[in-house]
Amino acid sequence: MVLNELGARISKAVSSLGQSMLIDEKVLDGVLKEICTALLQSDVNVKQVANLRNGVKKRVNIAELAAGLNKQRVIEKAVFDELCDMLDSGADPKKLELKKEKGKQQTVMFVGLQGSGKTTTCTKYAYFYKKKGWKPALVCADTFRAGAFDQLKQNATKAQIPFYGSYKETDPAAIAQQGVLRFKEEGRDLIIVDTSGRHKQEAALFEEMKQVAAAVSPDIIIFVMDGSIGQAAFDQAKAFKEAVEVGAVIITKLDGHAKGGGALSAVAATKSPIIFLGTGEHMDQFESFETKRFVQRLLGKGDVSGLMDKIQDVIPEDKQPELLDTISKGNVNMRVLKDMFESVLELGPMSQMMSMLPGFNSDLLPKGNDKQSQMMIRRYITIIESMTDKEMDTTNIKMLQEPSRVNRLARGSGSTPHQVHALLDSYKHYSKYATQALKAANLPKNLKNMKGDVQMNPRQMQQALGKMSRALPPQLMQQLGGMNGLQSLMKGLDGKLGGLGGLGGK
Repeated sequence: MVLNELGARISKAVSSLGQSMLIDEKVLDGVLKEICTALLQSDVNVKQVANLRNGVKKRVNIAELAAGLNKQRVIEKAVFDELCDMLDSGADPKKLELKKEKGKQQTVMFVGLQGSGKTTTCTKYAYFYKKKGWKPALVCADTFRAGAFDQLKQNATKAQIPFYGSYKETDPAAIAQQGVLRFKEEGRDLIIVDTSGRHKQEAALFEEMKQVAAAVSPDIIIFVMDGSIGQAAFDQAKAFKEAVEVGAVIITKLDGHAKGGGALSAVAATKSPIIFLGTGEHMDQFESFETKRFVQRLLGKGDVSGLMDKIQDVIPEDKQPELLDTISKGNVNMRVLKDMFESVLELGPMSQMMSMLPGFNSDLLPKGNDKQSQMMIRRYITIIESMTDKEMDTTNIKMLQEPSRVNRLARGSGSTPHQVHALLDSYKHYSKYATQALKAANLPKNLKNMKGDVQMNPRQMQQALGKMSRALPPQLMQQLGGMNGLQSLMKGLDGKLGGLGGLGGK
């Protein structure tokens, strides 16, 4: 998305400090000018940009910095903190996450202008919580827009989520009340109500929202905002907050608009907590928003914690140490590889996942690569599923490369021999690098029994990281951001997968 361009320009400006023999006020002013220009071109409010510039200048007094201090790091930290302040609404989005409680049923009402992507966002929200074990349901209370119910029905069917609506009833409050009551009786624990929108803010829209809210008594009202409107987001967010009790905001259409930075900063300025971002039309192009983690990714610093949260969502906690144990012993067979491929598909778009790795350059993934990568992985899974049990359990690559087997696998999976060979080549790389990296780290032999209480001293930690870096291919190390990136990655892993021997350097 265009916000990646903004992040790249800010990162480039800060990185240019490393080329300066002497970092003085003139150099700092030059860097700040480049950053401010990038923010203004992303439609961030002039006053907010000026506040960021002044804030960095206050945090960084070049003349008073102690000798020997890394001035580039100090400036980089100040820019990071000021960006966080600009995008932070002051509310903790974690407190707004739905908490699953036995026997409790929660109702969420969505509001917003027509064309903001509200109906699609309702389904994405339901799908997000469905993957977390909730039993969501969708209610279409939009009687204003022709085709609204058909759209919601189509989205819900695709996501395999039950829905309710009516072609005859014209009272949105009545439809909402009937739908919520029906799904509560069916035992659904998350009921999402989609409401009407208008082309602009008007009294009729706000009055209808109040009637629907009174009919269903939602636990939270979420305002869906079109991110392409830029600074105009401030007035919209403020008007909706004053009309109904908006508890959170979701910003959509951040996949191709230069005004995205303006929308994010404008909503934050109204003190409205942003909880999710929509980055595309597909169901999985939807991600949680947390200010510091977002700025880290914006600046190419990755979001290891977010990546590990995604991994934990698709790999059961009790199986995580077992998977690491299997890989570390070199027992990566086709069955394990199939599990890994299926987990990757569950994680969401490849570009979104890779952007969470520290130092990863999003330009390395061409546009449209996500769909192509997912098709390739699905093809590989189909080939593996056409194997016999013996073939899936073997680690003997030569046996799998026998021409007769390759031809049989190609016929059985509807593939070509070339595609089967491509899978076998991928298998060699995955099993080799995964095993080498974990063995090089010298992890405890029995990972299944680890409880996170094994620690390494700093010297042992550096030795383990050094061995891992030599075991991984240079291109991957470069994408990870070198040794610093690898250490950040291991820090995120440590304690998330049952403990990794203190590799994170706690």
